[in-house]
Amino acid sequence: MAATPQIIRVIDLETTGTTPDQHGVCEIGWQDVAQGADGNWDLEGDGGSRLVNPGRPIPPLTMAVHHIRDQDVADAPWWHDVARPILNPWPPRVALAAHRASFEEQFCTPALTRGADWICTWKCALRLWPDTPGFSNQFLRYYRDPPGLDHERGLPAHRAFPDAYVTAFHLRDMLNEAGVEQLVAWSKLPGLLPRVRYGPYRGKEWREVDDDALDAFLHDRDIDIRYTAEVERGRRRGDPLTPRAAREPSLF
Repeated sequence: MAATPQIIRVIDLETTGTTPDQHGVCEIGWQDVAQGADGNWDLEGDGGSRLVNPGRPIPPLTMAVHHIRDQDVADAPWWHDVARPILNPWPPRVALAAHRASFEEQFCTPALTRGADWICTWKCALRLWPDTPGFSNQFLRYYRDPPGLDHERGLPAHRAFPDAYVTAFHLRDMLNEAGVEQLVAWSKLPGLLPRVRYGPYRGKEWREVDDDALDAFLHDRDIDIRYTAEVERGRRRGDPLTPRAAREPSLF
């Protein structure tokens, strides 16, 4: 019996907004990345996209980002009719991936994905390429200039297939550098930020933050900041273990 191919499907969604209870999907795009016989990963197949009727009007604010109009999706199928065959195709994918995957995961629920693992290429970029000045999907595209990326195929930005296509090149390079298990493990943790986001230490590396300021960051509202501060505190204490998750912020 032939072995099941190692394939990861990159997903990108365009929606009417950011909250699933109030907003819906109006486009889904995908691009597969597969492991070859030589053990290396590369893009597989042509990928694709489907328009989706979100079941509610698209606000002008989001139209201005992705340029999908109400009339474009009026006759499109509903999300639950579109999602399952794309998110859970045959042969089964080893994992799903997205840039800042927590957004896609809100709409691509375990019931639709059969509980698939996710790889967040944003979180993995923080780990693998910490010296990069920025970590958005499009910034990484132009800063890294991944070999083989067709410029026109990756346009327009903020449409589902072009964005999935661009993310797939980041994922390909990450897989060839770190492997599936490591990327999934990093993706299950908060983001490990290479530099401070705000305040007097903005733009500085975390090792440059004094102890009092670091203690304050441990109670930040942002889970990525709290987690990063925990990791830095552990480094200073000589703790070889990386915290599994950031604690909830203290109210006092």
